[in-house]
Amino acid sequence: MKRLLSFLIAIFMTNLLFAQTENYKIAIDNFQANYNDDRYDEIFNRFSQEMKKALPIEKTKEFLAGLKSQGGNIESMEFIYYQQKTYAMYKTKFEKAVFAVNFSLDDQNQINGLFIKPYENPKESENKTVNSLSKYPKEIAEIIFSKSNDFPNNTQLSIAIIENGITNYYGIIKVNDTIKPDENQQKIFEIGSITKVFTSTVLASLVENKKIKLTDEINSYYPFAFKDNIKINFESLANHTSGLPRLPENLDLSNEINPYKNYGKTEIEEYLKNLLKLGNKTYSYSNLGTGLLGYTLGLSQKTNFQNLLQRKIFDKYKMTNSFTSSQNLGNSLIKGLNKKGEIVSNWEFDVLFGAGGILSTTEDLAMFANAQFNPKNKELELTRKTTFEIKGNTKIGLGWQKLVSENGENLLWHNGGTGGYSTSMVMKVEEKTAVIILSNVSDINDKIDALSYELINKTNKK
Repeated sequence: MKRLLSFLIAIFMTNLLFAQTENYKIAIDNFQANYNDDRYDEIFNRFSQEMKKALPIEKTKEFLAGLKSQGGNIESMEFIYYQQKTYAMYKTKFEKAVFAVNFSLDDQNQINGLFIKPYENPKESENKTVNSLSKYPKEIAEIIFSKSNDFPNNTQLSIAIIENGITNYYGIIKVNDTIKPDENQQKIFEIGSITKVFTSTVLASLVENKKIKLTDEINSYYPFAFKDNIKINFESLANHTSGLPRLPENLDLSNEINPYKNYGKTEIEEYLKNLLKLGNKTYSYSNLGTGLLGYTLGLSQKTNFQNLLQRKIFDKYKMTNSFTSSQNLGNSLIKGLNKKGEIVSNWEFDVLFGAGGILSTTEDLAMFANAQFNPKNKELELTRKTTFEIKGNTKIGLGWQKLVSENGENLLWHNGGTGGYSTSMVMKVEEKTAVIILSNVSDINDKIDALSYELINKTNKK
């Protein structure tokens, strides 16, 4: 091309906790739809205040119109990687060219960084990792190795693939720069934000048992009025449309090692009484919202949420190796690592447990996935029903994200990330197919998600 298109806005980022790529998927879908329909005002409205100042509406329109003139409409956007604390990069096929569209979002899921330039294939760095997965089917082994060979030593992945009524497990461990098979389907990992699906499932169980309604307001379970008499219902907490921020402003994030441990009853009540403030009641991913949901469900049944979870989910679906605390798990607990391969401590939760506190195994999560395929489990069916639609190919159930794959297949998905773990779970319910991946390394959700999508795309192929 005679003229290289390059555009840069300063990036203002915060270190987000949990499920980085989920919000980016929704934001990029909205960007593509609005761009192709010439709705440049809508794109501008999703900018952060800093972005709006840096790129006023007229300049936004001028830039996007110029991009349209040079590149045409967007045909597809492929997620490439997430650069921690900076941006997510998408290989974007326009009608006339291929560009790298780099996005960053702030903690309100507003666009606070946008960088567009000609796409270049990432350079492959030298990697001497040995593939010793010959016991696994060749295609599966190659896919797993390609996505995990640059992970640090002592990485473990525990993978379950459910297809045609059969669950196969593919565990790996990286030792001395060699990736080897490992039977770790009964080993315990933190599952992070996949917990949100279980929190919504407890809600659905209580709804099916006519204990509460989705439209019931949570306020009645608290002996005080919320700030400004704000009302919040159960459904809005489960599908992230309450308007609550990602995190409460009185959460002390200085404790990066264990950020949720000391956020208890006193702190949540202080927030609800004196600090509560809602944004727009559209989709906005909120750890606070799902944590508040779990805590309130416990109050509604005069117990704590962890007890409800045990009775309503773990016991019912025979998930005997799923836990609400990392204490006393011995050698069954796989130690979490940071991206450098250093051992980190496990996270502990108090009232916000419902946002990300469960520990489990791929074997137990496979039982939960198989239960989704049984139409008798009405509470699971309820969690999969659409409760909110987002422009693009994304819809929201209760906890679950509902996506359409590149192959046009309907997917249910959620991922998770804590201080030492990255996880992903994706299902094709109609085909009774699922892929579950648990890893003991933090900040690798981009590759874990990509691996889960690639593996499920290989299922049900003749």
